[in-house]
Amino acid sequence: MQHIIANVLIPGRGEPIENGTVVMHDGVIDYAGPTANAPARQANDKLIEVPAVMPGLWDCHSHFVGMPIPNLGTLGSSDPVACAVRSVADIGLMLDAGITSAREVGGMGLSIAPTIEDGSVRGPWTYAAGRILSTTGGHADIHELPLEVVHDIGCRFGFSILCDGVPEVLKAVRINLRKNARLIKVCASGGVMSEVDHPQHQQFSDEELSAIVEEAARAERIVAAHCHGKAGIMAALRAGCHTIEHGSWLDEEAADIMVDQGAMFVPTRFVVESLLGQLDMLQPYAQEKGKMVSAAHKDAMAIAIEKGVRIATGCDIFVSGQMYGENSREIEHLIAAGMTDLQAIEAATANGPETLGPQAPKSGQLRAGYDADVIALDANPLDDRSVWGHADRITHVWQRGLARKQPAT
Repeated sequence: MQHIIANVLIPGRGEPIENGTVVMHDGVIDYAGPTANAPARQANDKLIEVPAVMPGLWDCHSHFVGMPIPNLGTLGSSDPVACAVRSVADIGLMLDAGITSAREVGGMGLSIAPTIEDGSVRGPWTYAAGRILSTTGGHADIHELPLEVVHDIGCRFGFSILCDGVPEVLKAVRINLRKNARLIKVCASGGVMSEVDHPQHQQFSDEELSAIVEEAARAERIVAAHCHGKAGIMAALRAGCHTIEHGSWLDEEAADIMVDQGAMFVPTRFVVESLLGQLDMLQPYAQEKGKMVSAAHKDAMAIAIEKGVRIATGCDIFVSGQMYGENSREIEHLIAAGMTDLQAIEAATANGPETLGPQAPKSGQLRAGYDADVIALDANPLDDRSVWGHADRITHVWQRGLARKQPAT
């Protein structure tokens, strides 16, 4: 057994515990609570003392595509092997930053996940959607490339699948399920990084979206809906999508429906701030749309928090060599939008598995019987927010009780 003794134990959901202990055995948490009540240590048990311990973090909106610049068009001339190698480096950075689990919503996640499970590479446990469902001309189409090239990229990089009409969307869901996708991702509105569509326009008809959700539900999978404009948000909610991604024009009406339906919000403020900080790297259309989305998105986050919509952290990372490893900055963005520190930590831990619906693992909390995905920090994050976004402030990372990062001895 391993005993982690901390000045503060943050359980993920619930109040922090001063002088807390986590006991891990065979990949599972045996005990998490006050040190005074912890099981007695045996002679061979390992003891680690840290300032703060908490559940491993979740990033619920990641992309493993290995792109070196923020331009999807470059995938047309990219080597999938080179992109996969970059992605392996990226996910290692995520793990070192305390991200022990990720929901990968379009990219190479379905192919990379087994290599993480068998220990070939270091990275977060990956729950992947497979190829993003998009209408022809929609957000996950690459408009500057010929259609046949886009279809080829979708196959080689696991990026997207263009489908139109109920029969095609049903087949697209089944293609992803055939590779054991843990959720389905759809583009219910236009986006920022796509050239000719508008972020406020609905994509996929109500009939198509309902068919996607129903087909996914038969396999106990939820649907995550990329939505910026309200038309797409409302269409996704009418269809029963479980998570709204981005939600830039989410308003009080939409927030109330989300609360009533138990739908979740993954706002991804991280990517908005990141792109605004490197506008000169973007295509002119992306610059314009990024600026258009930013102010509305900030208001949407505040509305969702005030209304009590369940929120989970996600960063929408897609540029290799940048941003990966800074994922926990999303916690700062949630605090800035109106969450308390504990609420933001819950969004980054306990709420993460819930974005997977029936596919959720027992993760994200320091509770007996839960997976021993645990991190330690060099300070109490409730007192020192500067820990967020800095991988070097994460001193230890365990996945199912196995040490993935620890100080050199």
